[in-house]
Amino acid sequence: MKIVSWNCNGALRKKVKQLEQLDADIYIVQECEDPKRSTIKFSDWAGNYLWNGDSKNKGIGVFAKKNNKIRKLNWDDSFSLNDLNTKSPATKWKTADLKLFLPFNLNGKYSVLAAWTKGSRDHTFGYIGQLWKYLKIHRKDLDNNHSMIIGDLNSNSIWDRKDRWWNHTDVVQELSELGLVSLYHKKNGEIQGSESQPTFYLHRKKEKAYHIDYIFMNNEKVNNAKLKIGNPSKWLEFSDHMPLIIELDE
Repeated sequence: MKIVSWNCNGALRKKVKQLEQLDADIYIVQECEDPKRSTIKFSDWAGNYLWNGDSKNKGIGVFAKKNNKIRKLNWDDSFSLNDLNTKSPATKWKTADLKLFLPFNLNGKYSVLAAWTKGSRDHTFGYIGQLWKYLKIHRKDLDNNHSMIIGDLNSNSIWDRKDRWWNHTDVVQELSELGLVSLYHKKNGEIQGSESQPTFYLHRKKEKAYHIDYIFMNNEKVNNAKLKIGNPSKWLEFSDHMPLIIELDE
């Protein structure tokens, strides 16, 4: 089973040829357009797909190929911070408030949370804070041996802040408590924040490189998985993100 996760930097309809060269079973693509509101050619290519987004041009899509089956998981709940002496509505949030997540079942076996975390000036809990909130709601849904979180988290422990309790490091620790570890870090023996292979190049400049795309999976399954990161000499022409190429030995 080969899964590819890639932030395509928009206009996936023009980059399908490059993506298909990876010959994956499942494509998880961030910053892509909604196939049903795009060209007929792109809609035909999308085939069996799921999509979620804020506008028709930018969302997260999951595309199943080679007769693989995907089914959206209707994870919808809420969470409240009940121990705080306040009536502020900011202490309560719902799944629908968080951006952008697309949970799905793969082949009746895997529970996969496809992610493209978002941030804005209105979000104190931007990017990794969105995933932290999501975990408060859906921890139980991810607590099984066949769960995976895959995507562009826009985060790295180098951006941790002392006055936050939802830092990248905190989220990694919470995932570890669920038995979920970063495949890249486990395979390469590297620690969070000291990655030797970037996944993102700000403004497509090689001197502004960061590791912000991840797959978290069950620690017991890591030995049966492989991960490659796309080569910037090939992929920077098409996006500021490199694809994650994941192979699972089922």
